[in-house]
Amino acid sequence: DPQQLELATSGKRKLRRFIVIDEVVDELYGSKVREYFEENNVQHKILALPTTEETKSMDLVLNILQEVQNFSIDRRTEPIIAIGGGVCLDIVGLAASLYRRRTPYIRVPTTLLSYVDASVGAKNGVNFLQCKNKLGGYTPPVASFLDRSFIQSIPRRHISNGLGEILKMALMKHKGLFDLLKSHGKYLLDTKFQSYSGSADHGDAALQTTRIAIETMLEELAPNLWEDDLDRLVDFGHLISPELEMRVLPSLMHGEAVNIDMAFMTYVAHMRGLITAEEKEQIIQCMRGLELPVWHGGCSWPLIKRALRERLKHSGGQPRMPLPIGLGVAEIFNDTSEEILERAYKLWVRD
Repeated sequence: DPQQLELATSGKRKLRRFIVIDEVVDELYGSKVREYFEENNVQHKILALPTTEETKSMDLVLNILQEVQNFSIDRRTEPIIAIGGGVCLDIVGLAASLYRRRTPYIRVPTTLLSYVDASVGAKNGVNFLQCKNKLGGYTPPVASFLDRSFIQSIPRRHISNGLGEILKMALMKHKGLFDLLKSHGKYLLDTKFQSYSGSADHGDAALQTTRIAIETMLEELAPNLWEDDLDRLVDFGHLISPELEMRVLPSLMHGEAVNIDMAFMTYVAHMRGLITAEEKEQIIQCMRGLELPVWHGGCSWPLIKRALRERLKHSGGQPRMPLPIGLGVAEIFNDTSEEILERAYKLWVRD
């Protein structure tokens, strides 16, 4: 908007920004963020908060909104900025969507998982009554700023955690991405997704991997942003994992729980004859290579049955089960019998 641009650059009115930053990210990068706003003469308020699965609640949303009200922002021209992992982006997105019915916000992901997952799409939300993301909405950000240099400071396990969601997109939609993960998985873990000149053997694996993951995610989400169609390939790994993740908090991270779900569903696909024993083994070995868990003691047969019952409740009475039918190709199935599921579970546990 030329008028807004004129107002912003004419010096008649000082630029103002309200920033919510995860407290761990604040310790690492807070001084740089403050320096940036000071150098650009932006009046700002930085709110550092503990944004974890355990604190992902309406209480934290209301805490943010109280601070936003105290700072007083223009709800059309002063977007709220969220800097942090997926939980931070989800919480701030919900707070922004509620404030004056809709205040623009910007996502700045700082973990690999949020870089390829939470930064894309329109969803936001918080946990409620021990259920993952039970409250939320669909309000897309005005922008997502992607900077892989944030990822260099996160622990190796967090990189592996993000690789779980990248592998999801590879298995559902892109054999080339699966091959990249098989060939360069350890390198990506070792280099923490940073791009280095002189790594000829690997090309720019970090850039290729993240770009393909985001592009395939956008292809899948863009035509169905508000989930009017409940048949979603991106739900692979998300049928059992919400129940498992909340049950064993904080022992499993999101991408790890998703991968355990994907590992089980790989066995289901094999038991149905959709993939060969060799393809199943390739998938499981790729998961191990990415240092992702392929099984967890908390993922019991009763938990799986309970999770699938929950799935029926919020997916229109159908399981809508995405399953691989090869490497990088998938379909959605509604006719997997309990007998197949139980046989797959027994084989999975045995292995």
